[in-house]
Amino acid sequence: MDFNVKKLASDAGVFFSRAMQFTEEKLGQAEKTELDAHFENLLARADCTKNWTEKILRQTEVLLQPNPSARVEEFLYEKLDRKVPSRVTNGELLAQYMTEAANDFGPGTPYGKTLIKVGETQRRLGAAERDFIHSASINFLTPLRNFLEGDWRTISKERRILQNRRLDLDACKARLKKAKAAEAKAALWSDEVEKAEHELRLTQTEFDRQAEVTRLLLEGISSTHVNHLRCLHEFVESQTNYYAQCYQYMLDLQKQLGSAKGEIFSGTFVGNTESTSPPPAATSPPAVATATLPAVPTIPVVPTIVGVPNTVAEGVLNPNEVKPPASGTRKARVLYDYEAADSTELALLADEMITVYSLPGMDPDWLIGERGNQKGKVPVTYLELLS
Repeated sequence: MDFNVKKLASDAGVFFSRAMQFTEEKLGQAEKTELDAHFENLLARADCTKNWTEKILRQTEVLLQPNPSARVEEFLYEKLDRKVPSRVTNGELLAQYMTEAANDFGPGTPYGKTLIKVGETQRRLGAAERDFIHSASINFLTPLRNFLEGDWRTISKERRILQNRRLDLDACKARLKKAKAAEAKAALWSDEVEKAEHELRLTQTEFDRQAEVTRLLLEGISSTHVNHLRCLHEFVESQTNYYAQCYQYMLDLQKQLGSAKGEIFSGTFVGNTESTSPPPAATSPPAVATATLPAVPTIPVVPTIVGVPNTVAEGVLNPNEVKPPASGTRKARVLYDYEAADSTELALLADEMITVYSLPGMDPDWLIGERGNQKGKVPVTYLELLS
């Protein structure tokens, strides 16, 4: 019991001594032991690393999960050391709604078919987003969080101990100074001076030891930077793969929708058996059903002439034998570069303008394109038809 009382009294005395020293330093009434410039630079670098790591961590969390309620939920599960329940991504939810809508509208209708295609792409985008979030959380967020909750807490603890050792050292210096001043007045050697010098030697040793421990931890920040650099590269790689997947999915969807659009054009303007257009003849106009869909741009069609072989239907296209319609050819802007697969196709450059038209029985995914004296097949999905 007496030992505990003495320990409490001793701790209270140390705390009071540190408080007095700290207050006098703030008031400019006491001297303060300064750390060397290298040590101060290490401290500043550590503080800078901690502050920016916190900001990068928080903003990356916002990037991966914009919903603040979901972030709070994930934080609570993490603190409770429980697995975060699987959450449907926005893309997957949109895919579900589109699929259900297609079933209600009729999956066989043009709108229903398109909803199904777009919904499937949204589902794939949502799955890719889920994989990206999982990868980024493990390879990037976790190392940053481990630094803040592990290494940085250790550094902060040792810095507080160093601060206390420094206050004890400066308090001992102040006591020794007062003891020597009192000794000078009394003109004799006192036990207080010897006691103060002994305490100063002990506190100096403890301060030096703690300063070395703290220095080693602060120098370890360089290793932290190397580790975070590696994690950053992995984050960029994951993000690159994610956006590449998204781009490929959307490109595939665009081609599918372009094909469906070509089928609409083909069914309306090129040989639709249910069309009210008269049989093709040499005197018939190139496009006769435009009145049924005035808002949809039409593609001119080369009429079939009796006695002339249908080269498209036979699977052989000689661009030199193809004649453009007498009137009504359309202009189109090229969306992407395209390399011709053979001599029947026309190579394209993004943003160039070409003339296009269709042929009876031609694959709806393709048109005939002309650029100056050059002529050949071009894919519909690579074009923007102009009014």
